Amino acid sequence: MLRVLVAAATAAGVAQTGSSSAACGVTAVIGRVLDGDTVVAAGVGRVRLLGIDAPEMGGQFEQPAPFAIEARQRLQSLVLRRWVRLECDAVLRDDYGRSLAYVFLETREFVNAVLVREGLARVSARTRLRYWDELRHAEELAQAARCGMWGERPWVTPRSYTVPADPNL
Repeated sequence: MLRVLVAAATAAGVAQTGSSSAACGVTAVIGRVLDGDTVVAAGVGRVRLLGIDAPEMGGQFEQPAPFAIEARQRLQSLVLRRWVRLECDAVLRDDYGRSLAYVFLETREFVNAVLVREGLARVSARTRLRYWDELRHAEELAQAARCGMWGERPWVTPRSYTVPADPNL
C-alpha cells in the first residue's frame, strides 16, 4: 500500500513541479522521517524543515542528544505516510543539498511550529523568514510552559554495555 502511495506521490510531484528536486508548493507523501527536522518526501527527496533545529540523533556509535528521539517520534506521528504541503522561502537548499521547506498537514497545521511549541525543536534561521513571527511565538510559548528542551527531563538511552570498573585503578 505504501509503495502505491509513494509511486502516486512521486508521479504527482513530478507532474506539479516538472522536476523531482523542487519542493516549492508540492504536495507529497512523507515516506521516511530521518530525525526531528528532516524527512524524505516522495518525488522530492530529503527535506529539512525550514526555520527550526531539532536535537541531533548522532552517528552510528553516538548517543542521541537529549530530546532527539522524542523529536523524531513526534515528527513521525505527525507526517509519516501522510500527504503534506511543502512551502519554500527565499533559500531553497541547505549546505547538504536538502530542500528547505515549511511543512503543512492537510488540516493546515504548521508542523514546524508544532515541534517548536512542544519544545522538541528551537527556532534557527540565518535570515528573517516568512513564518518567523509564528515560529518565535511558538518558541516563547514552549519556554513559558517549560515544555521539552525548555524544562522537562529527556528520555536517556540506557547504555547497552558498560566497562567494568578496574579494581587496580
